Amino acid sequence: MHSLSRSIVGAGRRLAPLPSWLAAAALFFLMVMTFCDVVLRSIFNSPIEAATELTRICMAIVVFASLPVISARGGQIVVDLLDPLFRGLAARLRDGIVDIVSGVLLIWPAQQCFKFAGRAMDYGDLTEYLGIPQFYIEYFIAVATSVTVVVLIVRGLVELFTPASMHHSEPVYRNAE
Repeated sequence: MHSLSRSIVGAGRRLAPLPSWLAAAALFFLMVMTFCDVVLRSIFNSPIEAATELTRICMAIVVFASLPVISARGGQIVVDLLDPLFRGLAARLRDGIVDIVSGVLLIWPAQQCFKFAGRAMDYGDLTEYLGIPQFYIEYFIAVATSVTVVVLIVRGLVELFTPASMHHSEPVYRNAE
């Protein structure tokens, strides 16, 4: 199990930059588009008509491309009211179980996303201004949510089955106290 958990962590570290770069590119595009829209609106009274549509698409890309990476790093917002009650093995068990349960609970939303994407594809739904098939972004959301399911379950299993000697004593991200 020792080499398997190292392999999983290594693969995750190699793949992690891909969705992060996608989210960064979408955010950069959103920033440039917003700047251009403001300039065109203010100076020429001619806003980018599809700005709202593109903003929605870019925000979906930023959020859902980041979701698996944040989940893999354990970077979600956490309220740590009960942390003083859990130390050592108890904390690892709690964290592993919470990750696995979170991953399992996310299966239903992922399935729903696939269902809605399939429906949008069957109906031929297009975006209002640019005529982009809506199922592209909906399938992206479904796949990103599914990857997050896998990431959370694997993270929980690694947390539960990694030997204590390999385990970090402090979480990767800690809120400022």
